[in-house]
Amino acid sequence: MSIRTGDLRHGFIDLFNKVIEVVFGVILLFLIVGMLIGTAKLFLNIKDMVTVGHVTGSYFNTISDVLSLFILVELSRSLVYYFDNRRFRITFIVDAGIVFVLREIMIKLYQDKLTVDHVYALSALLLVLGLLRFGSSLIFERERVSPEPESGSGKLGIRND
Repeated sequence: MSIRTGDLRHGFIDLFNKVIEVVFGVILLFLIVGMLIGTAKLFLNIKDMVTVGHVTGSYFNTISDVLSLFILVELSRSLVYYFDNRRFRITFIVDAGIVFVLREIMIKLYQDKLTVDHVYALSALLLVLGLLRFGSSLIFERERVSPEPESGSGKLGIRND
């Protein structure tokens, strides 16, 4: 009884894909639970916004929590897109990175802990993330409009056989 290497390779690839689905499923489950808990805490913090004498502290915490939820939403969108299409869209991940950097800038500005060096570094990071987002959007639109290559290869040049 001989086992062909092609069959063995496909068996390992199938096992790998199943393991990836389980791992991403667990990660997505934790993200969903985190978003539900975060949303519930936002509603519970409404009482603090009404009872606290000063406005800026409670609103700052609420804005920080909302931006953190946006990051979780973008990461979960990336995982859901992976489940549907078996590939990641870099735009979702870059969007989460941009929101994270903006959140950090807002926190540091509010706490008055943002130095000039950090401003330059975060500005450069935002520029790179913005360019990456712009480029990935162009590539996604080009892939969506252009027909599939005729060479038998799938997306990103990976063979589908």
